[in-house]
Amino acid sequence: MADTHTTPDVDLKEGDNAPDFQMDASRGRTVSLAALKGKPFVLYFYPKADTPGCTKEACGFSEALGQFEGAGLTIIGVSRDPVKKLDKFSEKYDLTFPLASDEAGRVTEAYGVWVEKSLYGKTYMGIDRTTFLIGADGKIARIWKKVKVPGHVDAVLEAAKNLAA
Repeated sequence: MADTHTTPDVDLKEGDNAPDFQMDASRGRTVSLAALKGKPFVLYFYPKADTPGCTKEACGFSEALGQFEGAGLTIIGVSRDPVKKLDKFSEKYDLTFPLASDEAGRVTEAYGVWVEKSLYGKTYMGIDRTTFLIGADGKIARIWKKVKVPGHVDAVLEAAKNLAA
């Protein structure tokens, strides 16, 4: 049966409080807004683990991880994939930052990234590739919607460094 559930109109803006979350993540971890309280972080949403664009994006964040950590930021990737698939993806590409599983869709809906998409004339629900930079105050500092992977990690890193400065 097709998933006909649609995201309520969620229109988060810079300056809004980051919606609460708690999710199981790769390598036996759990991530939550509460655990990150007082720390800036990047929360990026991607459609599906181990697909070309998502792999490029994850590897880009992985390559820049030291720079993000140097600026005091944590990186968290989020998809609706089950943890088992995220573990395989994480191991295959040696991704050491958490990949969180939002199988139930509560977080993707709260952040407004679960949207109607279209491919070859068919419509379906999926994750709109979106990145949120969250400040230590728990507020959204920057939002990148409809992300194109080339150059994206550099743009996020630049904003993250400015946030930390």
